[in-house]
Amino acid sequence: MSETARALFYTAPMQAELRPVRLAALEPQDALVRMEFSALSRGTERLVASGGVPIEEADRLRCPLQEGDFPFPVKYGYCAVGVVEAGPEVWVGRRVFVLHPHQDRFICGINWLNDVPDHVPAARATLAANMETALNAVWDSGVSAADRVVVVGGGLVGLLVSYLCAQMPGTQVTLVDTNPARAALAHAFGAGFAPPEATLCGADVVFHTSASAAGLATALSAARDEGTVVEMSWYGAKEVAVPLGGAFHAGRIKLISSQVGRVSPGHAARGWTYGDRLQAALRLLGDERLDLLLSEPISFEDLPGAVAQLLAPDATGVVSLVKYGV
Repeated sequence: MSETARALFYTAPMQAELRPVRLAALEPQDALVRMEFSALSRGTERLVASGGVPIEEADRLRCPLQEGDFPFPVKYGYCAVGVVEAGPEVWVGRRVFVLHPHQDRFICGINWLNDVPDHVPAARATLAANMETALNAVWDSGVSAADRVVVVGGGLVGLLVSYLCAQMPGTQVTLVDTNPARAALAHAFGAGFAPPEATLCGADVVFHTSASAAGLATALSAARDEGTVVEMSWYGAKEVAVPLGGAFHAGRIKLISSQVGRVSPGHAARGWTYGDRLQAALRLLGDERLDLLLSEPISFEDLPGAVAQLLAPDATGVVSLVKYGV
């Protein structure tokens, strides 16, 4: 076994490089994983790559197996899929998902390993962390069959929420986004599409993922009396104006937050753990339509020079896929 591996480090705003990292000795409860694919998140990872993590939020924004501190240099990422090459015999040869940064080989405790189901291709499995976020929000929302649902914000998490809600019998789901190119994805997932200027109202449940004051206003205006708005956006230290006039009080609209850092209370009370939730998210990735969210893969070797382009606000596609061993 080589004593070193290579990992992507963000070194300055939208700049990155591959650096050698020393692999620790393999302990009895450790596994050596050879990476097949990872993915760049265009939400949190864009914030990290731009050096925009607020000081007061630095501890909260650390990913589980991060190396270095914000702003730079920092090894960051949480969408890793690979094959176990060494470790306990029961794990060797199995494909796993790990909340690990971009690195060609790494060692972690076996408690970090999550089996990728046989029906889920390795590349698609990189969506597991984001699917977990979407699933937790659906649990938090209480959405059910035949509900009218609006999702404001067509990034990855918003699209996955739309996908999950559209699978429920009789639901009417509408995705709202400023980018008309998101319409095709919404339709592929069984949802409708509307631009922000459209007049939307009467939704039982509204999910907001756009991290903008305008998007939140749209979400609140779309809810019906006694409806629920689920705020999924992360604003950091930014202050956001919330329009609580108009129909908000008279309509008894409920505004709640959802964040993946905790298992939804209703499921936690029934014994669901973080591991259970992530395994459920992996099982939900069996639909080949979800491949529409993945870009053509870029090689790990080329990743440092492409970070600025891949994480740009106007980048094409939804998820930037990274392939190893090419």
